[in-house]
Amino acid sequence: MLPFASDAAAVGVGAVCGALCRYQIGRLAVDRIAADPKRFGSFTGWHTCGINVLGSFVLGGIAGSPVASSPKASGLTPRAKLLLGVGFCGSFTTFSTFSVDIVTWLAKGQTMKALSYATVNNVGGVAAAAAGMSLAKRIFR
Repeated sequence: MLPFASDAAAVGVGAVCGALCRYQIGRLAVDRIAADPKRFGSFTGWHTCGINVLGSFVLGGIAGSPVASSPKASGLTPRAKLLLGVGFCGSFTTFSTFSVDIVTWLAKGQTMKALSYATVNNVGGVAAAAAGMSLAKRIFR
């Protein structure tokens, strides 16, 4: 198989896995909220934030991992970084849903909810990416 085809296959496999994980987490969150809206109703839409922050942590760890130069070297191969970073994290996290959530809440007059959601997504995502990179660097010293 040509290197491009192998790289594309790795990205595709990772993307399918990431999208399925995101879908399943969203489905579980929506089901939990629907089962007890008085208790969990205020969390509507926030599962996307959790996914984005978690994905930022994972991608930070992937980016902070060294590139394995041989099969016995510590770190991730370039193809594994494509599969996990571009493929999995790229489809697991979702900027478009984040954007639609904010616009929807603003249209409903829920300005504070929209602003807090944007803040937690952005500050939390950057902090999580930094934590993931830091952890990977400690692991692969």
